[in-house]
Amino acid sequence: MANPSGRGATHNQVSTRFNLPASEDDGDWLDHREAVDGPQARLRTTVTELHPRTILSFNTSPDVPFDRSVNAYGGCEHGCIYCFARPTHAYHDLSPGLDFETKLFAKPTAAKILRTTFAKAGYKPAPLAMGTNTDPYQPIEARYRITRQVLELCLEVGHPVTITTKSDRVLHDLDVLTQLAARNLVHVGISVTSLDPVLSGKLEPRAVSPAKRMAALGRLAEAGVPAHVSVAPVIPAITDSFMEGILEDAAGRGIRAASWIVVRLPHEVAPLFRAWLDVHFPERAGKVMATIRSIRGGRDNDPAFGTRMKPQGVWADLLRRRFRVATTRLGMTGPHVALDCSQFRRPALDGQLSLL
Repeated sequence: MANPSGRGATHNQVSTRFNLPASEDDGDWLDHREAVDGPQARLRTTVTELHPRTILSFNTSPDVPFDRSVNAYGGCEHGCIYCFARPTHAYHDLSPGLDFETKLFAKPTAAKILRTTFAKAGYKPAPLAMGTNTDPYQPIEARYRITRQVLELCLEVGHPVTITTKSDRVLHDLDVLTQLAARNLVHVGISVTSLDPVLSGKLEPRAVSPAKRMAALGRLAEAGVPAHVSVAPVIPAITDSFMEGILEDAAGRGIRAASWIVVRLPHEVAPLFRAWLDVHFPERAGKVMATIRSIRGGRDNDPAFGTRMKPQGVWADLLRRRFRVATTRLGMTGPHVALDCSQFRRPALDGQLSLL
């Protein structure tokens, strides 16, 4: 099955974990559908606005270096086939497949709700993570500007914030980011999967090219904004060969910190990824999945706290060693973020800062 033009998933993977109804098109009908109905209409992106009562998500996971995050958007038009956030669309009774890429959600009141949260007497500041679920700089940010509004609020009240993205749209907010950086209130991570635009076009069909991401890292470094390159996700036998090249390119642009993550395939992501392999890399699909399973204890995915972000086995050891050798040679360190929480000043709901 060929995937729709410009989309990552090959189909709408049905989730049986919640209430999404399962259906199956009859094979005979599929043979004649285009003759009867004509060519299928091109998939269009739609956005539904959500108005939640709360905007901060807290976690106690030992696997991530933050305890709170803001997700301005649900779903992601980048369409990365490997995205571990795809299963969240099932909560909306939508498919983690094509629905995840085309039926998006935006939270236009996020900054307003966050202001109310910051104003609460019991609130204690700690780095606020953006981009932990779906990309805060996906294309619809140009229209909604929710990420920018949150950054402006963080600058206003002196709250530290971290950003993870795979888009050079982060540079649209360089004016705010440089002010945050001058006060040690921000750190940016840009993920780069490969240096091959053709491969990236298959993996991440609506994300910006690797060259633009690398250029964005250079611009951030020049502007004095703390940033690191994330070689992520590393997909064995698909993208792992680019690890050293990505690190060398980033180091040459003034980036001194780096991280890496092996691909994770939770819930519906695994069958979606398998279908993608069958379309784009059928000759090595078996090898790729066998390697992933060897890294994840014999399963497509390891969901356990404490081990889910720590790949095991000989392949994981090889990748880990390659990363360590390359970063040592290039003088790169891990992205150790020590942002300043002491500048936080609780806002009054009228927009004025509290003296307390």
